[in-house]
Amino acid sequence: MAMFAIQDAFAGGILTNTNQSIQFLRNPARDAAIGIDGVYTNPAGVAFMSDGLHLSLNLQNASQTRTVTGVFAPFAYGANNGGTSTKQFKGEAKAPVLPSIQAAYNWKNWSFQFGFGVTGGGGKCHFDQGLPSFESSVALLPLLSQHLDAVTGQMGLGTLGLPTVDSYDMNTYMRGRQYYFGFTLGAAYKFNEHWSAYGGLRMLFGNSNYYGYVSNIRARFAGSADYVNASETFLGQSAAAYEAVGQYTAAAQYAAARGDMAAAQAAQAKAQEYGVKAAMLGALGEATEDVTLNCDQTGWGVAPILGVDYKVGNFNFAAKYEFKTRMRLKNKSANSESARNLEILDRWADGESVPEDSPALLTLGARWSVIPQLRLNAGWHHYFDKDAHQYNHHEKKLGGDTNEYLFGAEYDLSKVVEVSAGVQKTNYKMTGNYMEDVSFVVNSYSFGFGVGVHLNKKMTLNLAYFQTNYSDFSTESNNYNDLSNLTGKIVSGVATALGQDEATANAAASQVKNMLTTPVTEDGKSMLYGKNTFTRTNHVFGLGLNIDF
Repeated sequence: MAMFAIQDAFAGGILTNTNQSIQFLRNPARDAAIGIDGVYTNPAGVAFMSDGLHLSLNLQNASQTRTVTGVFAPFAYGANNGGTSTKQFKGEAKAPVLPSIQAAYNWKNWSFQFGFGVTGGGGKCHFDQGLPSFESSVALLPLLSQHLDAVTGQMGLGTLGLPTVDSYDMNTYMRGRQYYFGFTLGAAYKFNEHWSAYGGLRMLFGNSNYYGYVSNIRARFAGSADYVNASETFLGQSAAAYEAVGQYTAAAQYAAARGDMAAAQAAQAKAQEYGVKAAMLGALGEATEDVTLNCDQTGWGVAPILGVDYKVGNFNFAAKYEFKTRMRLKNKSANSESARNLEILDRWADGESVPEDSPALLTLGARWSVIPQLRLNAGWHHYFDKDAHQYNHHEKKLGGDTNEYLFGAEYDLSKVVEVSAGVQKTNYKMTGNYMEDVSFVVNSYSFGFGVGVHLNKKMTLNLAYFQTNYSDFSTESNNYNDLSNLTGKIVSGVATALGQDEATANAAASQVKNMLTTPVTEDGKSMLYGKNTFTRTNHVFGLGLNIDF
């Protein structure tokens, strides 16, 4: 079974949140804007603000849905699936309060800055019906049982005549929480009326928890109307088969002692037959045991940030480079014994150090003051995702780095009220191999709008709404959720239990995996063919207060 990692990139790259102020929500193209929110978006430009203390307090409320529509023929065997091979798995993520703070103290040509925000992750997500990777592992049970003689034939073990499973049921749930808290300290220096530069450090502290289970897997055998606990039933049948092995072995020895070699050979053949049955049933029993995971992850990293700003006439240009933050998250897990023995859960093994780097980021921005009341903004973000180390170098499966394109406008309706709006287009280089139901991002476009109200000369209230619309992404494979690997492990375990050497066991596993993934239909689909379609929604409301002391 598979557990899951939630990575909520509400705005930005795969592991980066760029929505660090309400002014960003009003207009995401803030890369060359001059304002207190520039502590995050344009830190060099903050040096052009007036002397004194500037403070921005921001609160965001974000909600998101994640939906994976899985198509897998064995889903039709599910007790609650209505006989259809298509099933929708929906998760809901909420971050009721996402705070951020930007502060700057400007003195002569210097600007000393501090920032805090949730710069990665953010919120909790739960899947009340698990995920396709959860259920497909259980749905494999009827498929295997109905083709078990073909499987054992591939192993050279003949037919076993084991009972066929015609339906399954289970309890499953998944919940994840991930926060990357960012603390930034830096300083900018204004060389003259045109140029300024910035240098700083950001420390990231990661804190995550993942809890999920697949439990009480139940099977209905052909000819029966009742569901029984699959693991208990298979292990019980295995024990009975092993008892039969002992009985037939004793009978063979007794017959041999009497000199009745024909009877001895017949009894020994039966003992061998039941030995194979016992090993297979035992493997199925272990594969259907409950799996539970409760893992806490913590870790931290530090990386420098550089920025530059150039003002000329009615134009302002800015650039910022955030270096890659090396993150290693330490696991503290309470795993069931079965979870510890499953390779797919190694990522959450107790004591494991998991790489989860925050990628380097280059931003370029431009602002044009068309008239004193109207400002047009543009920006470009490039996330160096391919260079950010993920678990088992998962980043190598990406097709390239992420690019974002941002445009916006700000207009002063009066001396009191300012309105703004903007759009952001995010292009990820996703591939079918990279996408997983446990954590996924898809291409999107976002728009935001809002209002700034100058309560007095020192205080401005910001209100905003930000929405992201995602493009669906579909993947299909003749090895859905890598189920052939799970099957191969079962077969290899059976072969080993029967006393076969490692090479023979691996060969048997490879034969079965090839059988299950080889196309069997005219349109090239295998028995393990499956398809996932990934869909997301995102909505953010923001309230903020800027204060100039």
